[in-house]
Amino acid sequence: MSPTAADLQWMQKALALARRGEGLTRPNPPVGAVLVKNGKLIGQGWHRRAGGPHAEIYAMRQAGKNAREATLYVTLEPCSTQGRTPPCVAAILAAGIQRVVVGAIDPNPKHAGRGLRLLRRHGIETVRCPSDDATSLIAPFACHLCHHRPLFTLKLGLTLDGRIADHHHSSRWITGPKARALVQDMRRTADAIMVGAGTVRHDDPSLWPRPPKGRNPWRVIVASQGPLPADARVFTDAHAPRTIVAAPRGWQPARAAQLREQGVTVWELPKKDFLSAMARKLGQLDILRVFCEGGGILASGLLENRFVDELNIFLSPLMLGGPVGAVGSARWPLPQAPRLAIRSTTPVGGDLLLRLTPLSGQEDSCSPA
Repeated sequence: MSPTAADLQWMQKALALARRGEGLTRPNPPVGAVLVKNGKLIGQGWHRRAGGPHAEIYAMRQAGKNAREATLYVTLEPCSTQGRTPPCVAAILAAGIQRVVVGAIDPNPKHAGRGLRLLRRHGIETVRCPSDDATSLIAPFACHLCHHRPLFTLKLGLTLDGRIADHHHSSRWITGPKARALVQDMRRTADAIMVGAGTVRHDDPSLWPRPPKGRNPWRVIVASQGPLPADARVFTDAHAPRTIVAAPRGWQPARAAQLREQGVTVWELPKKDFLSAMARKLGQLDILRVFCEGGGILASGLLENRFVDELNIFLSPLMLGGPVGAVGSARWPLPQAPRLAIRSTTPVGGDLLLRLTPLSGQEDSCSPA
């Protein structure tokens, strides 16, 4: 059965609720749910943390006995197996809900569609309400499930001539205050925030969401070359135990030992397939989304090795010239150049946000729709 106009509207409400959980639920996906009866909202909820109640349970608790014969809107197919919590399908059946509308099917092949089949078997009407937003919402979870690595979002603040900083390596501020506020929102959707060593040297960023709103992300510093200042904020602030330095084997043994004494985690990875090894390690930490903020050397490495699942460019209407480009010194022959598709363009204050994903055939299916 096709969704109605009202179904589409209530699903948007469920999606807005789900986004409140982004960056909080790893290794689970964010999910939102609303219960509607006679056209009125009677319950709502979202998944807040792994091991806690699922979105459907919050909505049903709020509705109480009024949930009987109601319609449940949920952004992801209800779970049908016992995990840290009982299966939501059993709770839906017990509550007497008569109709369930879902935005996305569980990407796990072992579970995909099973919850809906069980509901239909017990006489509950099920409706699929396909949504690019619902698919994008669980894309990091699906990437981790299928490829055992996080989904990588690369963010770059660029001038019209493709610079990420002036010739003194100063980048504060290329973009305006509204763009910078949106970057904080993006940080809160991620489980890890990543930069290269050059960004730490030149900008000394904290990489912590402001305000965090309950988020506790990892900070990942990719130290492929050059020194790292031991007094940088990511190594000395209150969140130092949430900092990881990913470096090639044999990288600066004295500095690695010093950082470990400061509570920092140091990964020494094989030089060959370094980024692949790092991605696997991040996946083992159940990190679902990595938000990479550059700089140019790291950006070029991620693009060249097909690890950019989504690219967000904040384009600022100014020009700087100079050597500090968006992708370092990378020089791709035209036939081998990474090619991307523009998914959306959005004015953000005086800047323009371009959201891009790899063209078909250049990604490993982790890219959100």
